[in-house]
Amino acid sequence: MNRRFYAFARFVIWALLRIFWRFQASGMENVPRSGALIVACNHISYFDPPTLGVAMPRPVTYMAKHELFDIPVLGRVIRWLGAFPVDRSRGDVSAFKSAVALLERGAVLGIFPEGTRNKSGTVKAQLGAALLAARSGATVLPAYVSGTEGAKHFAKIAVVLGEPMRFEYGRQARREDLAKWTDELMSRIYALREKLGAN
Repeated sequence: MNRRFYAFARFVIWALLRIFWRFQASGMENVPRSGALIVACNHISYFDPPTLGVAMPRPVTYMAKHELFDIPVLGRVIRWLGAFPVDRSRGDVSAFKSAVALLERGAVLGIFPEGTRNKSGTVKAQLGAALLAARSGATVLPAYVSGTEGAKHFAKIAVVLGEPMRFEYGRQARREDLAKWTDELMSRIYALREKLGAN
């Protein structure tokens, strides 16, 4: 991650969000000041990662689908912002190891457990966030973003950050443990929309 470029990009996006989308963020006091952190958020738009990044007081690194890194200019920009590629067509062990290594350095990883945009809220969440939490011991912060699906119509955009969670099952967690905890995480994420007055 290029820290100076990240700070510059974050400021520019924050300014645009405030001017054109009446951006609001709450719950920043819930973000641990240091230590490994996974920010787990609902996913409704391609606009979600930069919006969540602006709301977070700490720099956030994302996994991004590997096809994006082949796009001229965009690929370079997202690398400068710290993103790393993941192949969603298979179990990408390399991307998982990169995520664990990042967390072991005490950084912040942004993840969308549903794995794809989910405007209806009916897509079943994957177990990646729970598995990463189990392997790294990282704290997990639920987040909810609203309004990004209407960004082209300049709808109001808001983010709320919830209270931190810990994965209590440990590194030897079974698949059913991961599934149970993932369900709890997603319940926490979608409960946050009540604080935004979102539907």
